[in-house]
Amino acid sequence: MSDNSLETGQLLSAVGSQVRALRKERGLTLEQLSDASGLSTGIISQIERGKANPAFTSLVQLAHGLGIPVGRLFNVEVQSSPVVRKDERRRLDNHGGLPDDGAAFHLLTPDLNGALEVTWVETQPGNDTSATPFQHNGEEFGLVLSGIKDVYLDGTRYRLHPGDSIRYASTIPHWYVNAGDEVCTAVWVITPPTW
Repeated sequence: MSDNSLETGQLLSAVGSQVRALRKERGLTLEQLSDASGLSTGIISQIERGKANPAFTSLVQLAHGLGIPVGRLFNVEVQSSPVVRKDERRRLDNHGGLPDDGAAFHLLTPDLNGALEVTWVETQPGNDTSATPFQHNGEEFGLVLSGIKDVYLDGTRYRLHPGDSIRYASTIPHWYVNAGDEVCTAVWVITPPTW
């Protein structure tokens, strides 16, 4: 499921809960709200359960039936899970403005709205970013899980093996090379997020 469809589903569910709460607050049955709004009880029930993606005109009719401004239906807070399941990780394409060069970046945090960007990074043997060194505000931390990763900080090489980690200021020109003969898997933390 894409991030957009997940957010839409959460919004529809939150709006539906809001409609149900407002209807009950007013002591209305589904049938009474149906009469007041001109919408069928089936549609209202689907909206309340977050199972329908109603047209704006339907929401206007609901708001009219509830005696509220339509904007009040959107006075909801969408909660997202703090957990990112392995099979739900979001791939970050063109991470850092790089073309797809055999490196894969998957976001380990639910989004990029926090203070940290945490990524699962897999780089193929020979992957080399020296042609486009990175330099930006913030700080980075990396932990190699498998393979070998050479991290260059202003030209000085630091070779990392499984279990090795590194921390540095992102203002230092830096680049990476997978000098090994296997895929390098690492976890990288950047603050603030570079996206």
